[in-house]
Amino acid sequence: MNKDDFNIMGDIKIIEELKAELLCTIGNFFKLLTKGSTVAREAILNCISNAIIILYVLGDKFGYSSIEVDEDIKKKLKLGIVEEDNIERDGKNLSKLYNHLKTRE
Repeated sequence: MNKDDFNIMGDIKIIEELKAELLCTIGNFFKLLTKGSTVAREAILNCISNAIIILYVLGDKFGYSSIEVDEDIKKKLKLGIVEEDNIERDGKNLSKLYNHLKTRE
């Protein structure tokens, strides 16, 4: 077994750990939502930010830069805005997120 094989095995292990962590984070998020208004906003925010971080890191492990992910997100948001997706019609959430991403450039 050479050094490159070891790195591949290490990457696979990290990817599997990240996938498991993402599932746990999403599970915790849904569990918190069932508790209603007694849940601390901080706990929900923690789940949301953890999921986003894990997905960015997974993207990197699969060869996508954060910039590529952001650009793809913006492209999808633009499409949803133009097509007047239900989410956009109900609260302009897609426009808000698109503008947020644009200001980060």
